[in-house]
Amino acid sequence: MIKAAVLGSPIAHSLSPLLHRAAYEELGIEHNYQAIEVSSAGLSDFISNLDASWTGFSLTMPLKEEAVVLADEVDELAQRIYSANTLYRSGGKWKATSTDMVGFSNALAMHSIEISGHVVILGAGATARAAAASCDGLASHITVVNRSTKRIEAMSAAIQHSQFSFVDWSGSSIIEDADLVISTTPVGATDGIELPLKTVAPFFEALYKPWPTVASSEWAKRGGFVIDGLDLLIHQGIAQMEIFSGVSFDKSDMYTLLRNVGINALK
Repeated sequence: MIKAAVLGSPIAHSLSPLLHRAAYEELGIEHNYQAIEVSSAGLSDFISNLDASWTGFSLTMPLKEEAVVLADEVDELAQRIYSANTLYRSGGKWKATSTDMVGFSNALAMHSIEISGHVVILGAGATARAAAASCDGLASHITVVNRSTKRIEAMSAAIQHSQFSFVDWSGSSIIEDADLVISTTPVGATDGIELPLKTVAPFFEALYKPWPTVASSEWAKRGGFVIDGLDLLIHQGIAQMEIFSGVSFDKSDMYTLLRNVGINALK
């Protein structure tokens, strides 16, 4: 039996319970998947009070960095981006990894979008570092646009092969030069951002609620292709489902099922 939950704060809006339950029902796996509110700095106490029945946890903000510190084992990717969105029990130990990177990569590949040229990432948090790692070595140049330059060191660790620039919000006009734009900012952060008059590059918005965001809607109006955050949630979730269940399954069929479930829930 899978006993798992998504942890974070706020967490009531999360579609993860709906998606995980639908997947495990499709696979015929007994399960109990919940949403549990865990505030910043609360992950260690939460984990220490668990019994041995728990399989693992999906993590959202603000817990992705805390997981890297408390896990017994942290894989190379999670260490590199200093972010783990997945905690799972194996051999009596808590192991940490990130499925966000594969989530970005698989979502882009599904839409036949090749990562190349100049990628612009809006935001510099844990999700942004995963996005950067997914583009590293494929993009010739990655520019990160953030409100401050405080996170430049952590972002530098995530980008090891592509040329890298870090600019504050006043430099957001760099979007005009992008071959791909990825937004990882909180709700409302990009509402007033300066966009090109005509958009050609794809725009990947990590948010899925509310949808559409102001920026994604405006991007589409100006001619650009938009990928929504539901795709990211589904693709990173599918990777988690494989970890929690230990079962291999057809990812394309599962994506179709979960996309329909998610769209219906967001109506």
